[in-house]
Amino acid sequence: MERTPLDKHNSFRQNDQTSTSSSAHDGHSRHCSDYETNDSSGRAQIANEVDQFLDVLSAIDDKSSGLAEVPDIVPAFAKVIESEIIMYNSGEANRKFGKVAEEDSFFMESVRRISKLTNALSEFSSNTNASLLNHTSAALQRAMAFLEDEFRVLLDGNDHCDGEVSSQNLKKFLSFNSKHDQPDRSAVQRDSDPGDLDEYPPYPAETVARMHEIAKTMILAGYETECYQVYFFSRRNAIRNKMIKMEFDVILNMDEVVKMSWEQLEIEISRWINVVRTCSEIIFPGEKRLAESVFAESPLTRNNLLSNIVRIVVIQLLDFAEATAMAKRSAEKLFKYLDMYEALQNLIPAIDGESCPSEVMSEVAAAVDRIGESVVSIFCDLENSIKSDTARTPVPGGAVHPLTRYVMNYLKYASEYKDTLEKVFGKQTELAKKYIPSVSDKLSAQELEKESESPHNFETMVSTTPFSIQVVTVMDLLDVNLDKKSKLYKDPSLRCLFLMNNGRYILQKAKGSPEIRQVMGDTWCRRRSTVVRLYHKNYQRETWNRVLHCLSHDGLLTNGKVNKPLLKERFKIFNTTFDEIHRTQSTWVVSDEQLQSELRISISAVVIPAYRAFVGRFRQYLDPGKQVDKYVKYQPEDIEGLIEGLFEGNTSSMSRRKT
Repeated sequence: MERTPLDKHNSFRQNDQTSTSSSAHDGHSRHCSDYETNDSSGRAQIANEVDQFLDVLSAIDDKSSGLAEVPDIVPAFAKVIESEIIMYNSGEANRKFGKVAEEDSFFMESVRRISKLTNALSEFSSNTNASLLNHTSAALQRAMAFLEDEFRVLLDGNDHCDGEVSSQNLKKFLSFNSKHDQPDRSAVQRDSDPGDLDEYPPYPAETVARMHEIAKTMILAGYETECYQVYFFSRRNAIRNKMIKMEFDVILNMDEVVKMSWEQLEIEISRWINVVRTCSEIIFPGEKRLAESVFAESPLTRNNLLSNIVRIVVIQLLDFAEATAMAKRSAEKLFKYLDMYEALQNLIPAIDGESCPSEVMSEVAAAVDRIGESVVSIFCDLENSIKSDTARTPVPGGAVHPLTRYVMNYLKYASEYKDTLEKVFGKQTELAKKYIPSVSDKLSAQELEKESESPHNFETMVSTTPFSIQVVTVMDLLDVNLDKKSKLYKDPSLRCLFLMNNGRYILQKAKGSPEIRQVMGDTWCRRRSTVVRLYHKNYQRETWNRVLHCLSHDGLLTNGKVNKPLLKERFKIFNTTFDEIHRTQSTWVVSDEQLQSELRISISAVVIPAYRAFVGRFRQYLDPGKQVDKYVKYQPEDIEGLIEGLFEGNTSSMSRRKT
């Protein structure tokens, strides 16, 4: 007749009794003695006997009648586990958990067996097994408490490594100098990339492996909640400590942020950007790698842990972004807001996945939109700044206007964020339309230069993206404003010089910025050059045509004879006119050395040959001596030298003259 599982159990019990002494106590002592030694065969036998008993229990279908007898190996096995925990806790170096791999491995396997044994015994309803179940349950609880403590020690053991990130605080600042043009690199410094960083979190591989074994064992034993809590609080505190090291430990409320001065807020934004980028590039990827290793067999637990860890950090970061977006907006804040926008954009792929709740992703996306709205609003306020600049005092010497420097530097530095601004304007299309007037409406025909002369023609542009349209709009408004400011000068020559100075500055800034040049295109640059040359020609005509008129031969010859009184008058008028021009235009300013050189060369090319020819032909008709010295004050070389002194902003009167 086929034997039942219970018969097999009784047979296993009898065999066990035969192989041991007649008393359960003696059997218990034997098994304890075997386990407490390093006898691998004894350990293997214990494990084998427990596994056999587990097989017997699993084969019993009717668990309502309980077990008549249980082999002594069960209470003995529970007792041995408790003894092993005591030895781990004894403080002996050679018995500490994690010191001897073989010991740890067998202990973990034993804990898993006692867990299976407890679960199997709990399925039998008879009260006769209550005492035995209490033995295994107590051993399991002590084992879980021990593993929980060890898990915490392993997790917290590297707290000192979660220190400050070695990268510098990410900074960018804007500098617009209205008096002297500073080198571009000093006006804006792009954020430096994080330096070489240690692996985060910096747990050795063997430590991660032990954490994985503990987590797996606790979860299999039904202690998932305890395991979860230890891991969550440990990693949450580690991240908090890292933020403290990065000086982002104080949570600012919205009122505090809104009331901050820009200098204070700029510092806080820099810290915030540093933290966001560190989270994106280091903390969140590191936490994901660690959780995937520790909870390799428990994806649900892993995702829940990461979800809660990410949520706590991200919500704190978004609270600051929300408050900053509500702060008063001004032009100098643009670049910090762009940095914030980029930081949040980079955060999205770092948290995107199964472990990130959809509501958190939605909050991040909403924060990106709000910062984007601030960027659009701030950038488009540049138009209002240009329109509202109605100063009635002309810049001395026709120099480059501070508004021109401000606007072009602003565009140059903003264009370094070209890709980001394209995203912002693209995403905020409706908001952009609100701020950006249509091309046909933005400027009246009377305000623009003639189409044949204007460099601003959308057909000349490489692209007509929202950002490129905005750049052209700003430049058009600047041109209109400069044209109005040029009318503040009563001298037509100075008016032309002012427009030439500012036009050349705009052109050079555009050429010097690959991003602006890419937006505007080479055709635009050529048309701008044409406009500057036109101003140059107008200046030449307004100023030096008067001089050339003095050197005209017309009317000096009457019936083949030189009209000496008229000749003397011509020399006097030339001297007076040239002295006046030199005295006046020596105080005018052309800061662009190339333009200054081009102007001097073009003036010399017109004046010197004409003067040399005039003096060469008519000097002989003046009486030698005092008359020559009186009327011919300058030699051609003197004129050339004086022309070289023009446009230097020199307030002193001319000192070089013929004596």
